[in-house]
Amino acid sequence: MSARPAAPALAQAPAHDATGRPSHPTSPPTAHAASQRPARIDARYVPLLGTIAVFALTAGFGSVMYTGFFSAQVFLNLLIDNAFLCIIGVGMTFVILSGGIDLSVGSVIALTTMVSAALVEHHHWSAAQAIPLVLAIGTAFGALMGVLIQRFRLQPFIVTLAGMFLARGLCYLISIDSISITDPTYTAISQARIPLWHDGASITIGALLALGMVALGIWLAHATEFGRTVYAIGGSEASALLMGLPVARTTVLVYTFSGFCSALAGVVFTFYMLSGYGLHAVGLELDAIAAVVIGGTLLSGGVGYVAGTLFGVLILGIIQTLIAFDGSLSSWWTRIVIGALLFVFCLLQRGFESRRPRS
Repeated sequence: MSARPAAPALAQAPAHDATGRPSHPTSPPTAHAASQRPARIDARYVPLLGTIAVFALTAGFGSVMYTGFFSAQVFLNLLIDNAFLCIIGVGMTFVILSGGIDLSVGSVIALTTMVSAALVEHHHWSAAQAIPLVLAIGTAFGALMGVLIQRFRLQPFIVTLAGMFLARGLCYLISIDSISITDPTYTAISQARIPLWHDGASITIGALLALGMVALGIWLAHATEFGRTVYAIGGSEASALLMGLPVARTTVLVYTFSGFCSALAGVVFTFYMLSGYGLHAVGLELDAIAAVVIGGTLLSGGVGYVAGTLFGVLILGIIQTLIAFDGSLSSWWTRIVIGALLFVFCLLQRGFESRRPRS
């Protein structure tokens, strides 16, 4: 007897419901079903959201505890008093995103103030002549460090430490004393206030420059090839090279941009202090690193946002403002609180990095 052909598998036959239409009980979940799942926050945004939450909680605490704290001018003063720190923080963010460090920024600020004051007061240069020159000096200084780091494969810590000592020493070649600036243009810019609302709130030119640099930094980081390459280098320089990205050029440009930001911060600092002095901005590089880290940028590179650095600067400023409103605490409590915050954020970064996928 010959074997009959096998019947088709039942699993292959489409099932039908009571209306005769085919039903698919084992079909994969539809897009609508997937959309019903609870949304998860991208892990890359966790440090930034944490920074914003700390700022909001701190501002809320101050508003509840102190009369007059919750006002537009108080919050604008956070930016006015820390405009130069915000500007160097933008440059430092790109350096740390690339996996490097820049310890020279405070000294470049001091050098910028000294050169500006000497040119304006001793050589009678105008502000329109002095400001472009000091910006060029700072940019060239950063480019030189970038070339040394990239061309000779030197550690950024050592190169920028040497730059810190060099720039600070050049200040004392100009003068060992403070040089006051009495130029009418500098004085007018220093005292200028731009009204924002009818209640008398105003902002300075330095603060507007800081906001402009933050906007520029955000655009560079997220809308240009330069920014994407910086993130790639910070994530893995070897992978960036294998992808054919311009690693060498970008590394030099990162330190060049940081030098430009330092010089611009020096110009704003000159408006703020109306003087040049070799001891200006001592330790400010550490404040800039603290603002970047508190802002959610990982010290290992590759993860971070310029907007986070802005909030990091505002957090440092609001801590000082809270202590000033209290009136009974020493100013050294600012350093204590900042140190505690850094410990917390470093622990959070460690936990974040432990969950990052390894390449």
